[in-house]
Amino acid sequence: MPLSLELISAFTLFAFVSSITPGPNNTMLLASGANFGFRRTLPHALGISFGFMFLVVAVGLGLGGVFKAVPMAYTVLRYLGAAYLLYLAWKVATSGPISGTHTAHGKPLGFWGAAAFQWVNPKAWVMAVGAITTYTPSQGYITNVFVIALVFAIINLPSVCVWAGFGSALRSVLSQPRWLMVFNLSMALLLVLSLYPIVFDH
Repeated sequence: MPLSLELISAFTLFAFVSSITPGPNNTMLLASGANFGFRRTLPHALGISFGFMFLVVAVGLGLGGVFKAVPMAYTVLRYLGAAYLLYLAWKVATSGPISGTHTAHGKPLGFWGAAAFQWVNPKAWVMAVGAITTYTPSQGYITNVFVIALVFAIINLPSVCVWAGFGSALRSVLSQPRWLMVFNLSMALLLVLSLYPIVFDH
């Protein structure tokens, strides 16, 4: 049975709110937009939506059940994600000064790197599990899983692009090395703080 209009409307609101609120993805896009500009950050944004869409499908087709059966697998994944987030925070903190359309050091996260990151991103897992368990009817379940994943990706892309665009708009302010350093350190700190639910959620 296809998703009802009421369910689609409720899910659209869930997808929008969960996609546009702060989290590791949006913090990194804000920092990338400020350091590299919107155009160079666009592959990062596209990778987020692409990778998240496949994560939703995987959860819907049973991967979530695997983690329930083998809790240690999820624990390992959480700590791999934490380690990768620390690495990304370090990369953000040490980004070089803006010079024209490029930074003196480093390069933005690419499409495949951003897509792969969704698999170790705790917020992405919460969003995916919430979408499947709350908004996917059992009748016509497989079809509905793919519909939910596609709708989520369509809503997610412009939502995350807002953060990249906002970061890009800050480039003129952050052209001064001192302000850019403060901004990058702040973004790195936010990424580290986002580890709290990973480390302390038992």
